[in-house]
Amino acid sequence: MTEDKLGSDLHGSKKMRILHITNHVLEVGNGIVNVAVDLACSQSALGHDVFYASGGGEYERLLDCHGVKHHSMSFSKSLIGFPKMLVNLEWVIQQTRPDIIHAHMMTGALLAKLLRIRRRYRLITHVHNEFQKSARIMSVGDAVIAVSDAVCRSMIGRGIPARKLHVVRNGTINSPRMQGVEAKPLVHPAIVTVAGMYERKGIRDLIAAFANLPADLPSYLYIVGEGPDRAVFEEMARNSSRKDHIFFEGFQPQPHSYLKSADIFVLASRKDPFPLVVLEARENACAIIASDVDGIPEALEGGKAGQLFTAGDVTDLSNHLYRFLCDQNLREQFAKRACTGIEWLTVQRMTQETLTLYQRVLQS
Repeated sequence: MTEDKLGSDLHGSKKMRILHITNHVLEVGNGIVNVAVDLACSQSALGHDVFYASGGGEYERLLDCHGVKHHSMSFSKSLIGFPKMLVNLEWVIQQTRPDIIHAHMMTGALLAKLLRIRRRYRLITHVHNEFQKSARIMSVGDAVIAVSDAVCRSMIGRGIPARKLHVVRNGTINSPRMQGVEAKPLVHPAIVTVAGMYERKGIRDLIAAFANLPADLPSYLYIVGEGPDRAVFEEMARNSSRKDHIFFEGFQPQPHSYLKSADIFVLASRKDPFPLVVLEARENACAIIASDVDGIPEALEGGKAGQLFTAGDVTDLSNHLYRFLCDQNLREQFAKRACTGIEWLTVQRMTQETLTLYQRVLQS
């Protein structure tokens, strides 16, 4: 690459050596991994030297295709494995010589902090799931990224100095992970949710709200995702009066196929810092109903781009579902609002804001 081309690609910023760390790069719908992989690929495309350390997974091939060198190392939740992880990461650091280490999970953050005693890199930590008790540990970074204003406020309340915190909202439009897909054939009117099968994702509330709809109102619920609480939700669905209209689709690597077909997209989370799926639903022009919790109102611009309901309020959710199902014009109105003004939801915007933060930290 010529100097002129390099300078153009870097948009006037200094070329950096960047190492991202996550526990794995499995293609399992993990939002933390998805954001980290998007950042790594996009930073490499801009001409930076980007490396990745993880326990491995399907996204290794994608990283390689985008010029990101992946280094495999095992991660363990046991303290017994900590010394080995230190040795492994120290070897990776010796090989990559990063200016910036960007740690997206607690273990990587702690390892990078301990190893910096003999190194000159700067450490960026990224709070993706502030509801986890361990999120406070991310304060070990020289700078701490919060994925929404709501997360930033929460982390200040938990003792991370405000001067360390920087809001960089997630962006997923133009993600290198996403491929062109055809719309999934669904029975209409189709209500779709894409979420991990966890209690915090509000699947129980959604099933209950769907069951409250009039028996003669045509509607079908598609639940896309996998997780430890799936069996609980399936049992609840089987006991529902609308059991024949509820479909568990499991994990889908390309959920856009469902979003393209959805008449209504619902996210009923009780905790959700800044969910990527809401951005994906907006990109696919879905009529959106979502809970008013954490970073979801920010992703929906305070309700401008989607209908908000009170998190955990099954009656409120059921009422909004009824309105949307009975009024096609209302659905079309919200679908148009969802996909209007979405330029700020791109991976490129997220990447540029992150690179700007790197530069500030390196110059401080």
